[in-house]
Amino acid sequence: MSVAINWRKRQSYIARSEMGKTMDKAWLKALGHMCYGIYVLTTADREKINGMIASWVSQVSYDPPLVSVAVHPNRYSHDMIQGSGHFALHLLKRDQRYLLQKFKLPNPASKFESLAWSRGETGCPILKECLAFMECKVRKIYNPGNHTLFIGQVVAAQLVSEEPPLTTLDYEGVYLGRE
Repeated sequence: MSVAINWRKRQSYIARSEMGKTMDKAWLKALGHMCYGIYVLTTADREKINGMIASWVSQVSYDPPLVSVAVHPNRYSHDMIQGSGHFALHLLKRDQRYLLQKFKLPNPASKFESLAWSRGETGCPILKECLAFMECKVRKIYNPGNHTLFIGQVVAAQLVSEEPPLTTLDYEGVYLGRE
């Protein structure tokens, strides 16, 4: 079950500690107010392709150009990234919120129906309609907690549009990481 904070309601969250005591998780509230970009992550492993929504993304280095993305191990894309060693990140335009529901669909093939895309240098699907994209080759993999952190070196990129990006401030909730 995903945990998301609805920006419009901003509820107080209570959880059980490991000791079984109920405690107010101030850190969960604080994380729920952090602002992130909302991205479409695509990957390919041989003939299989998939796409998913990712928001835990960050630049790690300028030289070489590195970005990080956190992916829960139960996601279909997780094993595909590990197997292929590649992923692509697509920055979305503010008016592309409709893609969020499309890339939450369970069937990988249906996610790409009616979308213009082609395979990039790494073999990952590259969406034609986006703000920008970056194809990445995985350089490091870390398992610091309940998500896997993939550090990817940007091997191809393009700025497609100068429009404002889609962020969690434009969306009803923010992903907090439970599955």
